[in-house]
Amino acid sequence: MVRMIMHGCNGKMGQVISGICKEDSEIEIVAGIDPYTGLKNDYPVFATIDECQVQADVVVDFAAASAVDGLLHYCIEHKLPVVLCTTGLSEQQLARVEEAGRQTAVLKSANMSLGINLLMDLLKKAAKILAPAGFDMEIVEKHHNQKVDAPSGTALALADSLNEALDNAYAYQYDRTKDRKKREKYEIGIQAVRGGSIVGEHEVFFAGTDEVIEFKHTAYSKAVFAKGAVEAAKFLAGKPAGRYEMRDVITTLCG
Repeated sequence: MVRMIMHGCNGKMGQVISGICKEDSEIEIVAGIDPYTGLKNDYPVFATIDECQVQADVVVDFAAASAVDGLLHYCIEHKLPVVLCTTGLSEQQLARVEEAGRQTAVLKSANMSLGINLLMDLLKKAAKILAPAGFDMEIVEKHHNQKVDAPSGTALALADSLNEALDNAYAYQYDRTKDRKKREKYEIGIQAVRGGSIVGEHEVFFAGTDEVIEFKHTAYSKAVFAKGAVEAAKFLAGKPAGRYEMRDVITTLCG
């Protein structure tokens, strides 16, 4: 059984992950880290990662960006694999993530959903066939009205998957209202919609002559990201130092 430390255990995602692990016979949370210790959990909770002396195989992080530096230092010192799910890291912190990956196993992804990461793989295969055949590629992403960034990191990751399959020959077009001209052949359009309580919806269109092929992923709750993080933790435990992605988890699950 994989022994896991939940970094940010008393946050919303930490509690969802705690519930998932409780029903999963392959993984157990042996300790939690959270400055707020007012919730009752089935495992000991420490205010800071440095206070934790519990033996574990992997850490899953869903905390604040300000806590990532201390977490990386701890994981490097203890050679402990870490699944980083916290967003909003600075350029300096992202550089530290890469450095940490040279000393322990680090998995960081733009989106922890298994479905999204499987979609990225499918899109690469589709792009290699459809783009050379003259199909235009467009992405529309929808999120709740409180989301600040646009386009979403996931939309950009989807676009990158398309572009990587095509040797990065395509430019990204974020807003066509700025330029009144017809669509360029070698571009990927990305449009953002913000409204209501939409958790996350991403559509990718391959539009050809007289036919359109659509790929769509809809997240109805944040539990999809929690489930992906748990699968990533089971994958990462015992792995050698290096930088890993959710695509590595998908490859393993697909056999």
